[in-house]
Amino acid sequence: MPSANEIKHNEAVDASWEASKGAVSGAIKWGIGTAILGGVAYLASPVYRGLTIQFKVYIQMSGMVLGSMLEADHRLREYEAQMRLRRRLMRDQAMWASLEEQYGKDDDE
Repeated sequence: MPSANEIKHNEAVDASWEASKGAVSGAIKWGIGTAILGGVAYLASPVYRGLTIQFKVYIQMSGMVLGSMLEADHRLREYEAQMRLRRRLMRDQAMWASLEEQYGKDDDE
């Protein structure tokens, strides 16, 4: 049986992987969206066409970083909720097991 520290360490590692996967997928999704908006801005706006390439790259990267942070946070919150639910289920199962051990199983079973 793993110790409490090992369980917490494994959960932390799993949470970091989940946040990392969220960051990558968010960067890709928001990067595509920002690229589409940049293309539309390039076609429609002479102001955007007049910007330097460095500033256009900065705008693109800003969208990707924002999406990366938002998706990583979303995935991490989902993971935490899943862990809370899993812990509650384990606690309830342990409680019922101790009650069954203490009072015996129902005659129906």
